[in-house]
Amino acid sequence: MHHDDSWGPLPPRPPATLWLRFALSVLILPLWWLLLAVLFVVLLAFALVADIFALVPGFEKGFGKGIDRSRRALELWPAWCVTWPELRHEGDTDHYRARADGKVAGLTDKQLAAREAGKPPPPGPYDVPVRDYRAVGAGYVVETARARGWDLSHDLPSDPARIVRLRRLPEAA
Repeated sequence: MHHDDSWGPLPPRPPATLWLRFALSVLILPLWWLLLAVLFVVLLAFALVADIFALVPGFEKGFGKGIDRSRRALELWPAWCVTWPELRHEGDTDHYRARADGKVAGLTDKQLAAREAGKPPPPGPYDVPVRDYRAVGAGYVVETARARGWDLSHDLPSDPARIVRLRRLPEAA
């Protein structure tokens, strides 16, 4: 278990800061989503033309790695935004406990559904962002996940102030 203070609950953010970040999120988030849509269309167009470069050794593998890195770097809900539920439930441990439990249960359900369908599970690591566990702490997510057959990912490290990265234990898969 994690007894380090950094894995515990994060302190509540000041209301004035939350309201300012919420207002900026309402104004900037649609532009962010438009930028992501434009980037997707550009990458799709490039991928269609990139068939020409398929003869270059390693191009396809490198292009795939670049897309994966971009997917991890560009989030649909960036860390800087504050949503309405976050604004309303800042510091509410029951709300964040339910969110963390729901996130881990959803990841477990996806794994079990893939196994029942005879398909490989979605590629990991599986991320639980801070917006799902802020008031209960990253340690709570790890305890909940371990009870359902998960552990911390060793491929990419977790940052308890930002994200918890999980992997499915082999015997639970």
